[in-house]
Amino acid sequence: MNDRSPRSRRPHRILARFVAVSWRDLAMSFGPALLLGTAAIWLAIRLIQPAPPTHLTLSAGPPGSTNWSAAQKYKHILAKNGITLEVLPSEGSAQNLQRLLDPAQHVDVAFVQSGVEQKGQSDQLVSLGSVGYVPIAILYRGPVIERLSQFRGKRLALGPDGSGSHELGLALLKLNGIVPGGATSLLPLAGEDAAHALLDGRIDAAFLSGDSTQIPVMAKLFRAPGIHFYSFAQAEAYARRLSYLTDITLPMGVYDPGTNLPSTNIHTLSPTVELIARDSLHPALSDLLIEAAREVHGHSTILQRAGEFPSPVTHSSIPLSDDAARYYKSGKTFLYRQLPFWVASLVDRLLVIVVPLVVVLIPGLRFVPLLYGWRVRSRIYRWYGALITLERSALGELSPRDRLVLLEKLDDVEDSVNRMKMPLAYAGQFYVLREHIGFVRERLLAQDDTRGAAGTAGQPDATTARPEADSAVDSQAGPARDAVPAFPTAPGPARGDA
Repeated sequence: MNDRSPRSRRPHRILARFVAVSWRDLAMSFGPALLLGTAAIWLAIRLIQPAPPTHLTLSAGPPGSTNWSAAQKYKHILAKNGITLEVLPSEGSAQNLQRLLDPAQHVDVAFVQSGVEQKGQSDQLVSLGSVGYVPIAILYRGPVIERLSQFRGKRLALGPDGSGSHELGLALLKLNGIVPGGATSLLPLAGEDAAHALLDGRIDAAFLSGDSTQIPVMAKLFRAPGIHFYSFAQAEAYARRLSYLTDITLPMGVYDPGTNLPSTNIHTLSPTVELIARDSLHPALSDLLIEAAREVHGHSTILQRAGEFPSPVTHSSIPLSDDAARYYKSGKTFLYRQLPFWVASLVDRLLVIVVPLVVVLIPGLRFVPLLYGWRVRSRIYRWYGALITLERSALGELSPRDRLVLLEKLDDVEDSVNRMKMPLAYAGQFYVLREHIGFVRERLLAQDDTRGAAGTAGQPDATTARPEADSAVDSQAGPARDAVPAFPTAPGPARGDA
């Protein structure tokens, strides 16, 4: 019997296979981490705040009022940061509040006097803080009046419906038993109309407030002869009955020391005006509005000290927003302190995406080398099953033809192994596998040599014994081949690793 040498095969560049990369292994290794990262990005995008809008609408008050003047300053400050502020005139605080509550009005923020809101109107609104006092000024003609109850039966101008002076005037008069529909005439006059009516004697008193009356009009009445400024002798009592009011004392001569205006100390009552916004206001715009409020309302006046406003202390039932509370406690965030507004806004939103990626991917990437190594080793170890099958088949009695079949299968295994792409880090295990393939080949060939030597020693004449041996091989070839465990040829995916 002739020993069978390994069949001729096309040479493989094994070294190049070590440099090549298996994209399938990379995909299977990095795939889970990429899927987790993609899921984290998707979740972050769903939760991320959109970019701040470039347009805001503010409902202020009548043109020329203190609230209107403040709104114009807001407009100039926000324009420096690329925000266009549209200022809408209104009758006063009550109308401002109604605009905020009506989505069709598209009003984002407004000046609202504390005390005008009704129960249940604060669900969709938040406060950005108090920004100033708006004291009520009651100017009257005739003899000195010490209590509000003395206005019963007189003609009173409370301002139009929707103004803060109208709402506060009704609340104060109600405590004194004066209600609409009685003997007292409550007229919807305000501003210049109320001033002219008072000077002409068509009304007896005017309830005026800075949210609905121009400053020059009030100054004109202060100086008019025969017109008195009502002083609340019971100011503390009213402040306790109506918790949104503050007792404010105007010292003698505070308006004009030269003419000693007013000529005595005056006690008046003042609600605070608050910056009220929809609860959907972007956090970055909340910070900008409070910054503008500090610039506009933070200086000292005859009514307040420097830095007293804006203040997180509110007197309405509308809650302070979480963003405003954070700003009053800690100020601007680091990004908005160090970067321009729009750059900080962009970086802030990007961090919402980057942070989940870092949190998810860094732990995930730690498992990528382990998974990749497992993938590479599994491609090596799967061939040991084939080698064990071949070696066990060689342990029994085999005919020369069966041995040829096993050697062909071993050649197929070796071909497939040589075509594998293998990282250099696993070259040692690759060469161990090739050594084991050689070991199985030697077992098959050594068994062939041993059987050949034994056959030669037992036959006296090879020439005469040859025909008989050939007939024995032919008669056993079929059954022996069937006894060999089936083993598939080299699997196709080994070529597809690329």
